[in-house]
Amino acid sequence: MSALLFWIIVGVMLLFGAMVVLQRNPVASALSLVVCFLGLAALYVSLDAYFIGVIQILVYAGAVMVLFVFVIMLLNAGTEKSVGKSWFAQIAGLPLLLAFVAVMGFVIRGFLPQFRDVEFGSWAGGTAREIGRALFGGDYILPFEVMTVLVLIAILGAVVLARKELD
Repeated sequence: MSALLFWIIVGVMLLFGAMVVLQRNPVASALSLVVCFLGLAALYVSLDAYFIGVIQILVYAGAVMVLFVFVIMLLNAGTEKSVGKSWFAQIAGLPLLLAFVAVMGFVIRGFLPQFRDVEFGSWAGGTAREIGRALFGGDYILPFEVMTVLVLIAILGAVVLARKELD
């Protein structure tokens, strides 16, 4: 993948990521998040991780976003009402944000070890067979089964809460 295509995808993801936070309508914000998920899937595909890219689209852009939109519609969330901001927030907000980002960048750069550059196409792992073997027959079988039980408990809790509202 060329560096230009990478930066275009990252730029689109940053733009729509900002729109997730800045939108007043929750449905528009959720749709902006879908574009971010699709951009992430495109980055996975560009790194030759096709299975993870497809799972990113199916699970996050598909199922999770349908759930988000369903909850938004269920709660009947309207557009956000504008409230007056304090004078301090209007004057000092951007400089404080820039100072925070600079300090965090300095701290992260100072404490993380140096990494080597990414070589596109140099890694041939991450196939569906390897992921399946790691999940179902390798080191990750116990965490996978624990997550399965936790999701089952969450589903049962949602059913119980929904049933109480019907009664």
